Amino acid sequence: MPTQRNRVVARFNDGKILKGYTHDFLPEKDLFHLAEDTASETGAIHEIKVPDLKAVFFVKTFNGNKDYNEKKSFKEIDAATLHGIKIKVTFKDGEVLCGLSLGYNKTKKGFFIIPIDPLSNNDRIYVIASSTANVTVGAGAEQ
Repeated sequence: MPTQRNRVVARFNDGKILKGYTHDFLPEKDLFHLAEDTASETGAIHEIKVPDLKAVFFVKTFNGNKDYNEKKSFKEIDAATLHGIKIKVTFKDGEVLCGLSLGYNKTKKGFFIIPIDPLSNNDRIYVIASSTANVTVGAGAEQ
């Protein structure tokens, strides 16, 4: 059975960004591989240490749509369309992400967020818990 390759953007705590494909990312593991180019066998393959990351963005395209103004606040969307726990993440570098989680647990190494805007370039985001300054869930995430 062939493994599925996911298009990801790995954002590191030091600000570095790597874009590529992975077939072995698992939330419970501290290591995965990222291939820069799937079109050829010569693309660089990076060994990614999850504790060095801020987050892993599972994306639709590497370029996104720079002309699209993504909805990033719960006030901008119809709450009736939401399924999951509202969550607001403030990273140590000051970036804030709002989304939905189906399995947030503050004792885990990380958790997935689903963007609130269905037209977001991000399908889902795996947040590394140690890179966060604050996580708010439920009604408090709407602030």
